[in-house]
Amino acid sequence: ERYRHEYKYEISHQQIESLRCRLSRIMNTDRHAGESGVYEVRSLYFDDVFNTCYYENQNGTDPREKFRIRIYNGSDKRIRLELKRKESGKTLKRSCAITRAQVESILNGDMFSWNDEMDPLLKKFYIWLETKAGRPKVIVNYNRIPFVCPDGNTRITFDMNITASADIHAFFNQTIYGRPIMPVGKHVLEVKFDDFLPDYIAHAVQTNELKRITCSKYYLCRKFGGFI
Repeated sequence: ERYRHEYKYEISHQQIESLRCRLSRIMNTDRHAGESGVYEVRSLYFDDVFNTCYYENQNGTDPREKFRIRIYNGSDKRIRLELKRKESGKTLKRSCAITRAQVESILNGDMFSWNDEMDPLLKKFYIWLETKAGRPKVIVNYNRIPFVCPDGNTRITFDMNITASADIHAFFNQTIYGRPIMPVGKHVLEVKFDDFLPDYIAHAVQTNELKRITCSKYYLCRKFGGFI
């Protein structure tokens, strides 16, 4: 576990195609992307009865945290509970496995089945749900093109076709329908690294020519998806 730099930029489809061509020569495609180089990311985000996570993001509260449950390509074969913490401009992400039965229990509002052998992060999540009246608020869905490099533990991703859905019970559906939340033709570029961003990657991406955005997909989906 370590804090990482994480910068986000608004980007067009044409810029994605240009940068994808450049990065393919100097970085590797994430092995999880398969032959197409693209996979679907679906996240179920939580907030409390006062929408604390939403307003902390809006106000730039430091530090702040939020829970999410994530699957890939609409499959329940790999389900992760994640806690994302933002502090002093850097990001820390903790994660653990969670079962489909546990997720469906949460979606149905059932009582939690406590087990002393549970992962500490899952225990923290259950305690947060109980003490803060935490509830699932929105599903964020998008297609991701990922590139990785061991230098600086760098990760560059293009997140396209970002949509928001309040139909939380459709989380495990093969196809999910949502409302687009970015301006027409716009997507999100994310640049993540540990201590340094290699110069050759920085020159290839040329972030100084892009519009940086500071709020999260969760915040954008709740604000522009109309789920607040």
